[in-house]
Amino acid sequence: MHAKTIRFFLFSSEHLDDLKHYSLFLCLAPFHNCLNCHFGALPQKNVTFKFPVSTSSLDFIRELARRPRCGLVISRLDGSSLSRRVLLEVGLHLGPRLDRLALPGSSITEASLLGLLPHLTGLRKLDLQGLDSLFMSGAFLSREEHRRQVQNALRNLEELDLSDLRYLSDLSFNRLTSCTPRLCSLSLAGCHIAFEYDPYRGCPVGFGSSALVSLRNLLSLLQKQASTLHSLDLSRTSITPESLRSIAQVPGLRLEDLSLRGCKELTDYSMETLCKHQNGLKRLDLSACTELTSRTVLAVATELKELRSLSLSQDWKITDKGLAELMMLPCLRSLDLSECLHVSGADLVKGLSSPQPRAQLETLSLRNCAYIRDAVMFSLTQLLSRNLRELDLTSCVCLTDLSFHAITTYLPALVVLRLGWCKEISDWGLLGMVEPTKNCDPRDKEEDKGPSFTRTVGNMGFFKPPTLPFQEKPRLVTEEDLGAFRDQEGASLLALRGLQELDLSACSRLTDTSITQVLRFPDLQRLSLSMLPEISDDSLVSVAHHCRSLTSLALNHCPQISDQGMARALPLLHRLQHLFLACCDTITNETLSIIALHCERLRTLDVSMCKDITVHQVDLLQFQLPFLEKVQCRIANGADFTMVL
Repeated sequence: MHAKTIRFFLFSSEHLDDLKHYSLFLCLAPFHNCLNCHFGALPQKNVTFKFPVSTSSLDFIRELARRPRCGLVISRLDGSSLSRRVLLEVGLHLGPRLDRLALPGSSITEASLLGLLPHLTGLRKLDLQGLDSLFMSGAFLSREEHRRQVQNALRNLEELDLSDLRYLSDLSFNRLTSCTPRLCSLSLAGCHIAFEYDPYRGCPVGFGSSALVSLRNLLSLLQKQASTLHSLDLSRTSITPESLRSIAQVPGLRLEDLSLRGCKELTDYSMETLCKHQNGLKRLDLSACTELTSRTVLAVATELKELRSLSLSQDWKITDKGLAELMMLPCLRSLDLSECLHVSGADLVKGLSSPQPRAQLETLSLRNCAYIRDAVMFSLTQLLSRNLRELDLTSCVCLTDLSFHAITTYLPALVVLRLGWCKEISDWGLLGMVEPTKNCDPRDKEEDKGPSFTRTVGNMGFFKPPTLPFQEKPRLVTEEDLGAFRDQEGASLLALRGLQELDLSACSRLTDTSITQVLRFPDLQRLSLSMLPEISDDSLVSVAHHCRSLTSLALNHCPQISDQGMARALPLLHRLQHLFLACCDTITNETLSIIALHCERLRTLDVSMCKDITVHQVDLLQFQLPFLEKVQCRIANGADFTMVL
């Protein structure tokens, strides 16, 4: 984006709540003189600023020198003179005050980086993720004088991210890590690592590869820094069971955080060895380790008594077995069982019902666990009522309004609730009322008797499956019913007063009747109402009036949302950063004009398949909005494309 089109967004008093977060993402502009008055009013926290390379960023960096500490995320660096000037200004004006540095999406040269690093003597975190340009030649830090300069600067570095480096060799890895003697956290996620192991000799083969980081060199680093290194990320690598056992048994190594996401070769036996030798683990990510079974769950439950966070997402062989024992880990706060297709939740209830010390879950994900039923949710909500803050039930397709009633009754502390594709949830559930024709006792559904089949009269020998519950038309809520709702003290969605994220995508029974009555959350930041064909502009305007803190709003596939609704709603949503309107057939270029006027902070826009949106108008939008980074839209010939600005 051209520098002249970028404007600096000044924070008024109505936006001060946004500064509660430690990371602040800013778009820069030439109006740097305004920073003197506005930065003085900012809370003096260790804030991270994100910006692309531009001429505007030079003056902005000088103004940042007034802050005691800060972090930078600088994108689009390359070998140009402007990039070199930006790095020179960072070293000159921030130097020892810089706490964290990340350079995403860059093709920085070694000379540019080596000109900067010696100045950053206070650096605690360095993110070189995906910067292949530094390591492709294999000569990074090959000169002794450069290593001495970098070692002096990085002697206190605690976190090093080398993820997604295709050309990281043993030599480059050794040179860089020799400059960081006090590492606490190391990420090699997605790197090409040679995990070659001799099963007969019981050790890694060879002395190491010049082209790839070898297991031998990794083990050597872990041995040298075992006293300080507590976090290791080997996700998406080809780590073998033998290699994992070698790492687990490094003398003196006491890991607290280990991520093995997507390591598909790992076995239960290797995990049992890991749990035995690294029993101080507090966070363990085993997502998409598809060969693991419930043996791993039992090993975790038996050995990892200090575990606080566990992810078993997409471990398709996991069943309920072992989950009861897992619930007896008193420190466990976060559990991700998403896409564990054979989990019904019954053993979770059993474990949480134990009189012994048990898990106090704050975050629970059961996304795509299709066997979860109302009876289980009714019990889980009561057992987790004191602490649960985040609940993901996306695509738990058997859940009904009974589960929704249990959630709003027993989980008042929820901050995040995701119910996308729970198609049986209706207006009655959101209103906290019982549909007159429905049975309200979840115990009547405890036994799943399976689908029933009946013979059709006149077609003997053929069987017809019964109508699925979510295909039946619910009785519509009347004005008389709404009167009863306003008088009742039942637990409607309004009971979740602290809600900050809500996903009701594809809950197709929902209409304006409930959305306009119960979506009233001043602190709500992220909302998805996608694929709700019955909601109209009335819902959109009501949400805008009552949820003015929204930063993300999804309305994809809502055919009744129109330009008129957007014109009434968007002036109220000053903080909106992400807006999704794909397949909203009545949205036209008029909405883009409204966005340009009222959504100064918009970063992401999706208007795919909106037939009356033109590419010319989308192109014009990038010159009007200072924050806009990505637009998904449809060009005239019908092809979809993405504009990254």
